[in-house]
Amino acid sequence: MLRTQTCGDLRKSHLGEAVTLCGWVDKYRDHAGIVFIDLRDRYGKTQVKFDLAENSDIQKSARGLRHEDVIQVTGKVCARPDGQANPKLATGEIEVLVRDMVVLNKSATPPFEPDGQTLPNEELRLTHRYLDLRRPALQKHMLLRHQLAKAVRDYFDRLDFLEIETPMLGRSTPEGARDYLVPSRVHEGAFYALPQSPQLYKQILMVAGYDRYYQIARCFRDEDLRADRQPEFTQIDVEMAFVERDDIFRIIDGLVAEMVRTVRNEELPLPLPRYTYQEVMETYGTDKPDLRFGLPIVDVSEIVRDSGFGVFKQAVEQGGRVRGLCVKGAAEKFSRRILDNDLKNLVGEYGAKGLAYFKVAGGKLESSIAKFLNDEQQQAVIAKMQGEDGDLLLYVADAWKVSCAALAALRNRLGRELELYDPASINAAWVVDFPLLTWNPEENRWDAEHHPFCSIVDEDVQHLAGDPGKIRAQSYDLVCNGYEAASGSIRIHDSAIQQQIFDLLNISPETAQAKFGFLLDALKYGAPPHGGIALGFDRWVMLFAGCDNIRDVIAFPKTQRAGDLMTGAPSQVDSRQLRELHIKIDAAAAQPGKPESAETVKTPNG
Repeated sequence: MLRTQTCGDLRKSHLGEAVTLCGWVDKYRDHAGIVFIDLRDRYGKTQVKFDLAENSDIQKSARGLRHEDVIQVTGKVCARPDGQANPKLATGEIEVLVRDMVVLNKSATPPFEPDGQTLPNEELRLTHRYLDLRRPALQKHMLLRHQLAKAVRDYFDRLDFLEIETPMLGRSTPEGARDYLVPSRVHEGAFYALPQSPQLYKQILMVAGYDRYYQIARCFRDEDLRADRQPEFTQIDVEMAFVERDDIFRIIDGLVAEMVRTVRNEELPLPLPRYTYQEVMETYGTDKPDLRFGLPIVDVSEIVRDSGFGVFKQAVEQGGRVRGLCVKGAAEKFSRRILDNDLKNLVGEYGAKGLAYFKVAGGKLESSIAKFLNDEQQQAVIAKMQGEDGDLLLYVADAWKVSCAALAALRNRLGRELELYDPASINAAWVVDFPLLTWNPEENRWDAEHHPFCSIVDEDVQHLAGDPGKIRAQSYDLVCNGYEAASGSIRIHDSAIQQQIFDLLNISPETAQAKFGFLLDALKYGAPPHGGIALGFDRWVMLFAGCDNIRDVIAFPKTQRAGDLMTGAPSQVDSRQLRELHIKIDAAAAQPGKPESAETVKTPNG
């Protein structure tokens, strides 16, 4: 080894020892013949001291050092002078008096300092990701990622799960998002698909008798990106045979508790709470509510259906709802400009036609539209909203889906801006009983809410023929801090029922056989009852790290346009490679790759 210790190891217990350290020059200070350098590696920093009066041989080399030079120093561990200890560093009570130094590599002037006070824009950081990854914050995220992965493996190993790898090159199947396709050189005109998830393979493993499987799996989806989504991502993939829904919950409750214990050294109360899909949609407007704060949605439709305010009255008459939020003590916190512009525009982004509001004062409602509600209606509204003097009441009057989306967005913004929760807290809960199907009006057909392999809630089988919209799936999501952190279901293990679901989805037996034939065949040969779940590993790391950008917890992420600024991927390839793959590019449609701008990679962090 070129070093005896790392830059985070040395303490007062090492005083007098001869040591050798290697690392990067983090800070440089020249004080009249004595040069101090903070030497950095991923373990920490150590101050090294060059006393040029004692060792003039290294004077020129020491004074020639600059940020990010890689050096090796050998010297003696000494105590820092009285009053000069640095309590911010674990090594802050000592320094190394250097007697020998080797410059292992000189650095060009970096475009930014990894440990600088000002964070450069994301485009620059992603272009020079090797420098960005030297930042202590990102190094902590990579360590956290490693710790979580180890905790996952240790947990499942204790429970007799087998980690089994599934193929990266499979066949394209309709699973929602677009596949990333890989052309075959051997099979002309045929393509592999990168896995959106190991869904079909893990079901095959259950049929094969491997009753407890897990995998920290790489997955790929060609879909529009955002701050918490990447085209290639990692999920904790789990499947079990001979289980019911509660068995899945018990195992995953334990896994989440293990992750919290590993990262926070805290005990998570179990079992995690459970809510139905209908409950969270009515109360929070979304199937992935942030439960770190209250602020529930309240329906006042019946109270205002006969009011003199036409917007409320018409909404109810047309089958819509009047629903709102009671923001405690916020009557004077929002100006009329913010209410009539910012918040109104926010709900408008989700289809709402407007935002009505009242202030509660003197036991009555105050606003320009309060006069359209009589005293009895006002008192009923205040009581239903549990309003008190000083509260602000905000309402959306629209179709149910519009009011859900608009009020969910408004609730999240208010929770954040009013600091209604501890941003470092973790709050997880289950959402169950999702609809099996969603009606697609554009194509006049049913779509699977999750995927076409979800089993049905037993008492809803009666609706298969008559009213498919009422069928609940044995599917479930684990939500955490407003994100979908895991999703799964009990699977269909009977090929006849599977075909009934395909029929509802307009997937003919011929199409089903062509797309899923290997799975349907497997279900005929003694398939056990089984179910599973997939947890978004990157998203869990992001949550524990307290980030709002998933790119900050992935070593080499893609931009919002699925590009790699560091390597230039995706890139064009030469004509020989294309000929081998039997591919011809339409020259008129092809465009050379262009560098992405800062606007392209703009995020909530700037």
